[in-house]
Formats: sequence, structure tokens, C-alpha cells
Amino acid sequence: MDLYILRHAIAEDRDEATGKPDSQRRLTPEGEEKMRRIAKGMKSLGLEFDLMLTSPYLRAKETAEIVADVLKLSKQLEISAELTPHGNPRKLIDALNGHYSGRKSIVLVGHEPYLSNLISLLLSGDTSLEIDLKKGGLCKLGAQHLKYGRCASLEWLLAPRQLRAICGN
Repeated sequence: MDLYILRHAIAEDRDEATGKPDSQRRLTPEGEEKMRRIAKGMKSLGLEFDLMLTSPYLRAKETAEIVADVLKLSKQLEISAELTPHGNPRKLIDALNGHYSGRKSIVLVGHEPYLSNLISLLLSGDTSLEIDLKKGGLCKLGAQHLKYGRCASLEWLLAPRQLRAICGN
């Protein structure tokens, strides 16, 4: 299985979103524009996904929708409560192995530090690895079978700037 992990794009600061719950913070116009260029970089790489799972938080959902639009994946887009900042990685892995088994290429869209902790868990068996997943950054892991613990290998980690440069923007 190829597992791609994508952090949401630049969103409103908590101060800008006064009165809104954290789950309702939107992408900024800059975040939307950069994410569209990142998605075009993903397309230039020839990335294809059987499934896109996103956090229900607005900024992650908007990020996933941009990628789904550029890569023509809207039918593969689903929401997972386990990708919220306080989601349960064990339940996420169980869902990937159960309900979503047989999928060969999956992208997960969510938040920090949850995503870096998930990457660390799958690479080393614990959450002690220091991983810097920038907003709009994308990581690719390879795994024969996912489990809660060391089971994957790092194939690459790209910063948003690198993804935008791939398509010439």
C-alpha cells in the first residue's frame, strides 16, 4: 500500500477566526492558491489515489476538495473523524485495514501534530521521530500491511515549495 499524508494548507489564524470554533477555520485565499498549485504538482508527478480521507475540520476538507478537483477524485473523497487533531490513530489504522482494505493508494488529509505523530508511529513504532510536515506538505509511506506500530518505510517527504515547483509555479 502507498500511504500519502497531506497536511492542510494555510488557514486562518485563531485570532482571525474570532468567535468560530477551531473546526470552522477556513483556508486563507493564499492557502487556497498555494494548495491549487501544490495539487497541480501532485498531478505532474502522476499521483493517483484509490481513496482520499480527510478530517471533517473545514480547513482540511477544503484542502482535500482542491486536490480532488485538480486530480478528478471527488468520488474517492470521504470524511474520517479519526483525522481530526484529537483523532485516534489506532481506529484510523483499523478502518484502513477493515473498511478500506484492498485500496492500494490512499491519501490522508489532516492536521499537525497528529500527522507527524502518525508518520513517526508507522516508521518507528512510537511518536518520538521529529518530522517537520509543513502546511501543504506531502509524505509518502510504503507498507505491505498497516498496523499500529512500525510497519512502513519512508519513500519521500516533500515541502509545499517543492510540490509547487514541480508544475513550474
